[in-house]
Amino acid sequence: MKTRILKETEMKEAARILENGGLVAIPTETVYGLAANALNEGAVARIFQVKGRAQDNPLIVHISEMSMLPPLLSDIPKKAQTLAKAFWPGPLTMVLPRSPLVPAIVSAGLDTVAVRMPSHPLARAVISCCGLPLAAPSANRSGSPSPTCAAHVLLDLKGKIPAVLDGGDCAVGVESTVVSLCGSRPRLLRPGGVTAEQLREALGDLEVASGVLHPLSPGERPASPGMKYKHYAPRAEVTLVKGSREAFARYLAQHAGPGVFALCFSGDGEGLPVPYVSYGAENDAKTQAKALFAALRELDRLGAQTVYARCPHEEGMGLAVLNRMLRAAAFRVVEAEKP
Repeated sequence: MKTRILKETEMKEAARILENGGLVAIPTETVYGLAANALNEGAVARIFQVKGRAQDNPLIVHISEMSMLPPLLSDIPKKAQTLAKAFWPGPLTMVLPRSPLVPAIVSAGLDTVAVRMPSHPLARAVISCCGLPLAAPSANRSGSPSPTCAAHVLLDLKGKIPAVLDGGDCAVGVESTVVSLCGSRPRLLRPGGVTAEQLREALGDLEVASGVLHPLSPGERPASPGMKYKHYAPRAEVTLVKGSREAFARYLAQHAGPGVFALCFSGDGEGLPVPYVSYGAENDAKTQAKALFAALRELDRLGAQTVYARCPHEEGMGLAVLNRMLRAAAFRVVEAEKP
């Protein structure tokens, strides 16, 4: 299959492919998504096939306006209306009660469905043009770093899908925040561009799922995308290192060797005993989020075999960055020794 690169002016061609049951990688403000008609079970099944995605990993349905939401749900909680008013369009996904209209394959057999309204104008234009809700996980091989530009999509999916709609670089850089509104308390399942602090301000209450910073228990089913044990990972073995810049440098000196690379903050690399790739400023989680997946892909390009990554802080969007890095590292974390 030849994969076409569609320009913004060819958006209607992307909509035509989606209407006919095909797959198109589309830009969003978070990452590029591999989109298909969410109401077409065969089209959704091809998403899982192309990505090599496990069938127990639910997808997110994308809409372009509020009128598209009610048919997808059996109930719209008041808190969902509150969050939609505060954060839609934007990088927030809500897990809500699923209506029979949504095929079970979209939600991995769960009685819920994850829905969001992206803020990227091209994503919303495609949805509006085809008039369909779109199921769209990240447009990459399952488990690898998510794509934040069209070139990343081609690295993973060239020859496997009909088209990529090029909308430039993604502004946020990590997947959307996912919050479940189906229990007694709102529950954060995956952190993202809308922070836990913002959600608490809007809702007054929020539980953070243990799966945000810890692996799922054996046999536990993921209630949201991105909760699998290992995810977002480069080919190298990644280990997170907690500690100051100086402690990080000392740790690397003790573990330097062929194929060893550092993943660090901007300005940390000077004087390190191993090659390095940076992923944003230490005290700016937004720059970290935007740069992280590109940095992980750059480590692959450079042939890294072992990566020691300086651990980000948990506050604000830092929680989203830490969540992605923990999964990329399969939860390997060490503490750099203090002098």
